[in-house]
Amino acid sequence: MNVPVLRTELRRSTAPWAGAVVLTGALAFLYLIDGSWRHGSTAWTAQWTSLALWLRGLLFYLWPITVGLGALQGLRDHRSRMPELLSSIPRPAWQRAAPPAGASALALTCAFALLVLVGGVQVVAHTDYTHLGWLPISLVGALSLVAGAVLGMGVGRALPSVLTPPVLGMAAFALTVLMNASPGRTETTGPDGFPTFEPNRVSLLSPAVEEVRNAFVTLSGSVHLGQTLWLLGLTATGFALLIAAAPRTRLLAVTPALAGAVLALLVLPADPQRMYVADEGAVAPVCDGPVCVARLHRERLAEVAGPGKEALRLLHRALGEDAPAAVRENTSVQLSGTTPPRSRKTVLFGFDEDLFSGTKGKDLTRALVAQGMAPECTPVGWSGFGGDQFAQAAALDWVLGRPVTFPGTGSEGLRHDIDAEARPVWRKLRALPRDEQLSRIEAMRAAAFSCEGDPFDALKGGAGR
Repeated sequence: MNVPVLRTELRRSTAPWAGAVVLTGALAFLYLIDGSWRHGSTAWTAQWTSLALWLRGLLFYLWPITVGLGALQGLRDHRSRMPELLSSIPRPAWQRAAPPAGASALALTCAFALLVLVGGVQVVAHTDYTHLGWLPISLVGALSLVAGAVLGMGVGRALPSVLTPPVLGMAAFALTVLMNASPGRTETTGPDGFPTFEPNRVSLLSPAVEEVRNAFVTLSGSVHLGQTLWLLGLTATGFALLIAAAPRTRLLAVTPALAGAVLALLVLPADPQRMYVADEGAVAPVCDGPVCVARLHRERLAEVAGPGKEALRLLHRALGEDAPAAVRENTSVQLSGTTPPRSRKTVLFGFDEDLFSGTKGKDLTRALVAQGMAPECTPVGWSGFGGDQFAQAAALDWVLGRPVTFPGTGSEGLRHDIDAEARPVWRKLRALPRDEQLSRIEAMRAAAFSCEGDPFDALKGGAGR
C-alpha cells in the first residue's frame, strides 16, 4: 500500500473521526455511567480478562456506529461525482479501494488499542496476575470494528444514497439486538422451575459478548476461531463490494460472508459451558494453611487468611467433628439460574457475593461463619432475601453466643430487618437443652446444604418445605 496515499486518507477521510467516536464514546460510557463494569472483582479495570470482555461488550453499541460511519465513507466517490471518471482509469479497482479501507482499519484498530491501554494501565495497579488470555478476545474485538467499517464502506458504495448510512447503522444495531435476544438464546428450566435463557451459537455471531458476571470466565478457543472466520468473511464481502462494478459481481460479493457464517457455525460450540469457560490459570489455588483463594486474587490472601482461620476455629468449637476444615474461594463457572456449589467440609465464598463484598477483619470472620453454618441456595445470577439470611444470622449468633450485626453490603435497614427476624429465634434456641439445640442446628444445615427445605423454618422447629 502506498504510504503517502494512506497518510492522505487518514487526513481527509472519515477514518480518524470513526476512531475518535469509538474511543471517546467508549470512555464516556465506562466513566460517566455507573454500572457493574465499575465495581467488584469483575470491574473493567480489575483484571485483564474482564477488561477485554467489557470492551467487547461495548461493541453492542459501537459496532453499529462503525458500520454507519463506514457507509458514509463509502459514499465519498458518489458525492464527488467521480465513479465514471474512476472507471475510465486503467488502475485496478482494488488498488483504489485499499487506501480508504486501510485508513479506516488503522484508525479503528488504534482506537481500540488505546482503550485497552487506558484500562490496562489501571489493571496493572489492581492485580499482579498477568497472562495473555485476554489478547485473543481483544484482537477479535478490533477485527469486529474493522469488519464493520469495511462492510459499511462496501454497502455504501454499492447503494449510493444519503439514506444508506443511517439505515445500515440501524440495521446493524437491530442485528446485534436480535443476536443477543431470542434468536441467540435457548430456553431451559432452572432448578426452581423458572425459565432461564442460555446463549447459543447464533449469539456468538454478535461482535458483543455477555455481561461479565464472574471474574474467572473467559471465551474458549473454538469461540475465537469461529468468530474470526465470520468476521473475515464480512471483511472480504465489504472489500468485494468496494471493488465490484457490475450488479452480478455485487451479488457474488456476498459469498464470503455466507461462507464465513457457515464455517463459523460449524466451529462454534453448541454447549453454553464450552462457550464461556474457566480460566485455568486464574482459578489455581493459592493457600495459607487451610485458607485458599484463587491465583487471580492472590494479593488478597493476607486479608482472608486470619479471619478464615478464626472462622474455622469458631465453627469447630460449635460443631465439633462436623465443622468444615477449610475455607476456599468459589471458582466455579456456572450458568445463570443453576444452584451454587456447597460443601460441609469446606466454606466456599466469593468476593463479590453480598455477604462478603467489602467485608474485612471481624466482619469477614462472621460472614465466613454464617456461610459455613448455612450457605445460601439462591440460584446464580439471582438475588434473594428471606429464610436463608435469617437462618444465617440466627446461626451466627448461636456460634458466637451473643447477638451481632449481620455482615454484608446490604443497607443498614436491610441488616436491621434480618437481625429483627433472627434474634427472637436465637433466644428461643439457646433456651433449649443442648441436645435439642444441636438437633435443630443439624436440621437447618441439612436443609441449607440440600436446598430442599427452609433452613430458618427448620431452626424454629418446623418441618420445612
